[in-house]
Formats: sequence, structure tokens, C-alpha cells
Amino acid sequence: MERPQGASNAIAERREDIIAFGRGVVNEEAEALESLSHTLDDSFVAAVDALMSTRGRIVVSGIGKSGHVGRKIAASFASTGTPAFFVHAAEAGHGDLGMVMRGDTLLLLSLSGETRELKHLIGYAAENGITVVGIGSKPGSTIMRLATVRLVLPSVREACPENISPTTSAIMMLAMGDALAIAMMKLRGVSRTKLNTLHPGGNIGHRLTRVSALMHAQDELPLVTQETAMRDVILKMTAHSFGIAGVVDHDGLLVGVITDGDLRRHADQLLESNAAVVMTRDPATTEASAFAEDALSLMEAGKITSLFVTHALNPRLPVGLIHVHDILRASRL
Repeated sequence: MERPQGASNAIAERREDIIAFGRGVVNEEAEALESLSHTLDDSFVAAVDALMSTRGRIVVSGIGKSGHVGRKIAASFASTGTPAFFVHAAEAGHGDLGMVMRGDTLLLLSLSGETRELKHLIGYAAENGITVVGIGSKPGSTIMRLATVRLVLPSVREACPENISPTTSAIMMLAMGDALAIAMMKLRGVSRTKLNTLHPGGNIGHRLTRVSALMHAQDELPLVTQETAMRDVILKMTAHSFGIAGVVDHDGLLVGVITDGDLRRHADQLLESNAAVVMTRDPATTEASAFAEDALSLMEAGKITSLFVTHALNPRLPVGLIHVHDILRASRL
């Protein structure tokens, strides 16, 4: 393998060591996550119950690496249908406690359980009857003792060679937050439809776009009848530039499709044939309410580039057409 441009000779000479260092960290963190999965018990159930029962918002707080993880956990809650926000522990003691209200639930992250700034939040919660869910590694620590529900992380070595920098512990804390968020998402029955309203932009928004928003409407459809001569079918396909024509019966229902591949397979008989002879019967279709991501998966599975879109109440009635380029173009917007 060629050395990447700009890499020093010293780095290049230690290529195998560097890869081993990286793999070692990933393996240690994977083992820690495996240990974490085995610790989930009734305390996890109690935490989910407390968070699900929240009348207000879930307020996540931490400091340092726990704070960074907390921001992501709060974002994960919010994006999966659970109202949540992050409060910086240090700012909480300087006025931001006013953001926490009766009916909220506090989710406090502290590996040591002795984070001084979080104690302001613990005291405030006790005075106002606010439920506290604590995530940490020391069950006997101040914060974990005072928490309503305690989620104890297994005691494992940090991936940092000096066993100091939060690495493995941060990954476990993050995974615990994801586990809580997804458990609540499943219990609430949050569907793709709900996720679509929460993620209107970006890659997730694109993945959850409906076929109806991207498809070509009925008046643009290249449709022919079974009796249409292939010469006219080719003219229809050329005029619409989708590389496909839909074949309908006398009731306007889709009975087959003709693609560029069908033309090649019947090249020696095109001049004498009609659409019924050349078409592929029972083609794959999609509905207008389907997600574009699912339509793309259908195309990839069938190695095709277009799908006719059919009516929700009649899977044979064509109402639109979506091409792979329509989906890919939308993903770049």
C-alpha cells in the first residue's frame, strides 16, 4: 500500500503499530459495551418508567466529557419524540436552574458521582420534588445516592493508556442514553411518519421523504395498451425519457412494463410485436405514501431504475412514476 501523501517516514514505519493502537481502543470499548448490556436490569426499567412518566421535559446535565455526551443524549431524546434539552451544570448554578420546572425529570451524568456543579441541581430537585435519574459508575457517590433512579455503569478500564481520559466510560454513558431513547421511542410507537415531522431537513429528512413529493404526475406517464405496436411503444418511451413504459388494460390498470432491457431481449421481433408480447408482467410498484428510501431499496433489489406509483386503494392503478434520479437528485438539495 502506498504511503499517504504528507505522512512522515517515522509514521509510515510504524503503520502496523498505529493500526494496532486503533484496534485496541475499539476492541476495549466494544468489550465494555458488551459488559454494559449485561448490567441492564430492573433499574433500567425504572429509569424508562420515570422518563416516560415525565409531564414536562427531560433535562440532561453534566460537565466535561459527560456534558458533551449529555448534549448528544438530549438531542437523541428530542429527535425520537421525547421532549428534552441540555443544561450545562456550571451554568445551572448561575441562573439556569430557572429552566428546570416542576414536572420535569433530571438526567444527571457523572462518572464519579461527586461532580460539584451537579450538586446544585440535586439540591434544587429535592426542594421541588423533581425526579432525578443518575448515570455513573460509583453507586455509593453523593449524586447516585441522592438520585431517584440509579443506572450504574460497570467498572472497566479506560481505553486511554494512562486510564485517565474518559474514553470507554464516555462510550458506555452514550450507549446508555441511546438505549433509554430508543426504548421510549418503541414504547411510544413513534413511527417514520412522526420522525419525518421531526427531521424535515438533512439526510434523515431526505430518507423520510414521501414518494408523492418526488414522483412524476399521472399526465406525465408513458402508458400504452397491450395492443400498441412496439414501434409506437419505442416512440412513447423516447418521448418521456424514463427508459420505461407502462402497459395498461382497457380499464387503465397496470398489467406490465416495458424497459430498455425488454427491448434488448426481444430485439429480433420488435417490428412484428405488440406491447403484450414484449412486456414484463406483474412489475414491482410502490405507493405514493411510501418513503423514497423504501422505493430506492425496491429499485436496488430489482436492479431497475423506475417504479410506477399506484393508488393506495388499487395496487394496479398507476398514478405516478418515480425514477432513481428523482431520489438521488433530492438527496443533493
